[in-house]
Amino acid sequence: MTTEAQASNLPEVRKKRASNSTFSRVARYMGMRVVLLVITVIIGVYLTILIANMGGYVDQIMRNEIRERVTQTVAQMTANKPISVEVRKQMAEEMIALEEQRLGLDTPFAIRSFRYLGNAMQLKLGSATRMVSDAGSRQVRLIILERLPATLLLMGSSQLFLFFFSVFVALKLSRAYGSFWDKLIIALSPTSSAPPWFYGIFFILIFAAILKILPFSGMISAPPPENTWQYIGNLLQHLILPAGSLVIGALFISIYTWRTFFLIYSSEDYVDMAKAKGLPDQDIENRYILRPTLPTIITNFALLLIGLWTGATITETVFLWPGIGRTIYQAIGLYDTPVIVGSTIIYAYLLAITVFLLDFIYALVDPRVKIGSGG
Repeated sequence: MTTEAQASNLPEVRKKRASNSTFSRVARYMGMRVVLLVITVIIGVYLTILIANMGGYVDQIMRNEIRERVTQTVAQMTANKPISVEVRKQMAEEMIALEEQRLGLDTPFAIRSFRYLGNAMQLKLGSATRMVSDAGSRQVRLIILERLPATLLLMGSSQLFLFFFSVFVALKLSRAYGSFWDKLIIALSPTSSAPPWFYGIFFILIFAAILKILPFSGMISAPPPENTWQYIGNLLQHLILPAGSLVIGALFISIYTWRTFFLIYSSEDYVDMAKAKGLPDQDIENRYILRPTLPTIITNFALLLIGLWTGATITETVFLWPGIGRTIYQAIGLYDTPVIVGSTIIYAYLLAITVFLLDFIYALVDPRVKIGSGG
């Protein structure tokens, strides 16, 4: 009886062992992924700190600017006072020392860079050295949060439309290989080699300067409309040109890329077999084309969502759009390291979290993927 009982319990024991083995394998894999992603983020952020500060060269530029500004200030303060040159020089040196201490320039950059890194990893973004928010704050967090809605509006409206429209059109073209529309997309795809701001300049010339039907730049007219619906309408008018330039700048190459991608899967043997069986085209698309390509589509969509918040630096600058991209451009021109590093650390965290989650999403949408299998 004992032997029979053990034999009957054998499947349950094996199932528990398999479950424990799977859990431990997934836990080890998750731990390794977290460690590797954290190391990657640390390296990326520290390199950004070095590049943004030019290895300490920006410190020298700032010291020279401080010395020049303080010297002029002291000269104006003591212009009509009987003060000796030595006293003026001492006053200037004391003020220079205080200003350098306020900006942290009294500490060597090699030490200060690790302090920046520690604060950045804790999302302590600190204060900007030059830039201020519209409310007058120097807090990097507030500067970024103030510009973020404008970037999300511009990038969200343009990139989400571009993504879904490109996938939809490309899927249709993959079923119409060699048709007029297919050849037209192929012929127009080289136009995407020009950057979006190039089309933006032409849009400004045509629709704003010549036709005068859309505003030149900005996000809202000055003074802004008081009525809510008029405000929304005015905002949409300002959105059309920058969003349109971002869409046109990448539309045809995006459709062509997805169309080629879908064609590869459309030519598989199992798709030909499904067609031979007489399955409807919609079922073939859903089961045999879209489902195998779903991991790639999800990856592109996830990376697109992360990229929404970074903005389009030159396009935003051309249209004077008050977003993150233009803010980063201004920060680079002003050598404002905290703003540059703050923008980068948030992007790095979002990218690391997305890469981590994509492994599990792949396992959900594709049964062939096993987390931590080592294959």
